[in-house]
Parts: sequence; structure tokens; C-alpha cells
Amino acid sequence: MPARLFVETPLQVGTDLDLPPGAARHVQVLRLQPGANLRLFDGRGGEFAATVTHMGRSTVRVRVGAHDPVQRELTRPVTLALGMPANERMDTLIEKATELGVTAIVPLVCERSVLRLQGERAEKRLAHWRGVAVAACEQSGRTRIPVLSAVAALPAWLHALPTPGIGARWLLSLDDAPMLAQAVASPAGRLDPVLVLSGPEGGLSPGEAALAQDFGFTPVSLGPRVLRADTAPLAVLAWLVLAHP
Repeated sequence: MPARLFVETPLQVGTDLDLPPGAARHVQVLRLQPGANLRLFDGRGGEFAATVTHMGRSTVRVRVGAHDPVQRELTRPVTLALGMPANERMDTLIEKATELGVTAIVPLVCERSVLRLQGERAEKRLAHWRGVAVAACEQSGRTRIPVLSAVAALPAWLHALPTPGIGARWLLSLDDAPMLAQAVASPAGRLDPVLVLSGPEGGLSPGEAALAQDFGFTPVSLGPRVLRADTAPLAVLAWLVLAHP
């Protein structure tokens, strides 16, 4: 199978393109030669056949071929808004959520958050996370990169949300709440967007949970077991993938 690579530049059939440094490095590591086939995507949907035409010491030129309008996105758009787990867990969460088809990810700072980012440190981490998402798209066959929002404090993010309209808002809860299976199986709005809010290590505080409900979030339960902050959002996403592939 030809290597799949993401390029920021909008692609056009029949044009010659010097690959950006990251993609060029990938081709060189694979020791591809002129005439080798690639698959390229620019995040606008579908992917392009491409052929290596020149290998330099630090440059790789390709000829962009036919466009394939392949569609591999979920039929139900899913946004994960989550209290960022600490250490490397956020990297893994973004990687796996991207593989499963998440549409967007909103990193949040909550009362009980261990990981607190702001300023230049937050910007650098966002750039790193976008690289993680791009690599996961290249591996999984996706042709659209999930949207990664800027790090925000939970209350400020809630207040900036539009008035609830089409779609569902679910709050992952450890309290007595309807099971997620009931919400997923509901015939109403089966393909409408869904926004899932999940807490950090230790979960959301009672005040945060109450505030989320004021903004239209419905508590749902994943069962009697307590899942980690990086496991619970992926469990929801996997369930939705199976229900609406």
C-alpha cells in the first residue's frame, strides 16, 4: 500500500509539488525513488494519487494525479470537550480519538485539572497535538484533520457556547444517570452532531456539573465502573462509531 501523507497546500490534479519538510523526510526515510507512488490529502476531503518525480538531498518533488473522493468520516459528527489528562495520556487520547473519527477536540482546564496550560506553553502543546492528529489521520485513512480548539477554562467555554439547537449535549457522569446506550439508541436526532463533555482526573466538581447542565448538557452514565479521564471519552466515541459508522 502506498504511503499516505498530509500536506497543508491545497492539491490540484496535474500539478508538480515540492513536499513540505515533514512529508519529504517521511519519503526519504522510506527510501522511495522516482516513480514510486504515494497518496496525498490536504484535509479538504478525498485524497490524491501522486508519483515521486525527483529526490534531492532535502527535497522531494511529486506529480499530483487523480483525485479520489473517498469518504471515511463518521456519519454523526462528534466533538469531545474534555478536562485534559496529565502526562502522555492526552497524546494517546488524541491519537485514538482521531483514529475513531472524532470531528473536533476541545481541551479544557477544570477545577480538578492536574494539567494546566496557558500562553506560549499552551500554543506549543496544541501544535504538538495537531501533529499527533495528523499522524493518526495518515495511518487510519482519514482525509480530514480533527479541529483542535485552543485550551480554555471550562466556565468560559460554557458561556461562549451558542444556544442549544440541533444535536445532543452529553455530560459524562458518575452519578445516577441514564445509561449512554439509551441516548445512543434514541431514534431522535440519530445523525445530528453530538457534543460530549468529560472531566479530568477526579471528574468535574459538583458546581461544574451543575453549570454544564444549565447550558443544556444531559448527564449520561457509562456504567458502575470508574473509567480514567483518557478512557471515558474514547468509550463514548467507540460506542458512537459502532452505532453510526
